[in-house]
Amino acid sequence: MPAKILISDDAAFMRVMIRGILTKQNFEIVGEAKDGREAVEMYKQLRPDLTTMDIIMPEVNGIEAVKEIIGFDSRAVIIMCSAMGQQAMVIEAIAAGAKDFVIKPFQPPRVIEAVERALAK
Repeated sequence: MPAKILISDDAAFMRVMIRGILTKQNFEIVGEAKDGREAVEMYKQLRPDLTTMDIIMPEVNGIEAVKEIIGFDSRAVIIMCSAMGQQAMVIEAIAAGAKDFVIKPFQPPRVIEAVERALAK
């Protein structure tokens, strides 16, 4: 049974890119959130096996969303997606409970490696 993944990013083209990378590897995309608030609500409804989370998003940023999701489900598996130059925020996200991070622009092998490693833990 393929792992169920929730994609959270305010940029539609980034969600499409992540979806394409992951569906080629037979992961099931169960939802796409356009901001942190929507990501938290969708996580509670869908209970995905893994969530990808952009850091900079409107409404609720990715770090706050990670904190809320981990508060709701301490076993949540979240991978942060960040642009170059956001290292301090990535460290904060990992401290909040994220399992790994990938840097934009995405390299498909790195995305797949991060997802598979996080799901294996």
